[in-house]
Amino acid sequence: MDKKKKRSITRGVVLIVLLAAIVYTVYTSATKEKVEVLQVGDKAPDFELVDLYEGDLKHRLSDYEGKGIFLNFWGTWCKPCKKEMPAMSNQYAIYKDQGVEVLAVNIAQSEFEVKRFIESLDVHFPVAIDQTKSVMTAYNVDLLPATILINPEGNVEKIITGEMSEQQIASYMESIKPEQE
Repeated sequence: MDKKKKRSITRGVVLIVLLAAIVYTVYTSATKEKVEVLQVGDKAPDFELVDLYEGDLKHRLSDYEGKGIFLNFWGTWCKPCKKEMPAMSNQYAIYKDQGVEVLAVNIAQSEFEVKRFIESLDVHFPVAIDQTKSVMTAYNVDLLPATILINPEGNVEKIITGEMSEQQIASYMESIKPEQE
């Protein structure tokens, strides 16, 4: 009889713990703040990141108003990121005087790693590190590389996940280029 009583008490405790876990899970998922998923047409969230090479230079999205922005998220360990960076640099050389800015945002790696990587590729566009992943979160970036095209009005024009060819990069930069007067 004593064994049966202990077993039923143990089962009762386990049942109460499971029930509490279920109630807690339902409650937290119901009350959790919903993160808006960024979509084409949305106003691009503003942010501020420090330039990799010029520590006193801050990149604010709002500072690029009137320009097309090619916002690229990447990591040094990402092979497709490494493959597309020289093509981005080539196209940036063509489009920067036509009102298109590139901002390459590294996802929370060390300054040493990022500088070594960028210098090994000999690319020439602004680079910043998102140390807290707040910009990555604001733009709902999960997979790398990810590129957000932002038109001169500051709205998301296109969201691209995965590696791009140089022809695609050129086409995308052309699509966000400001109208010439």
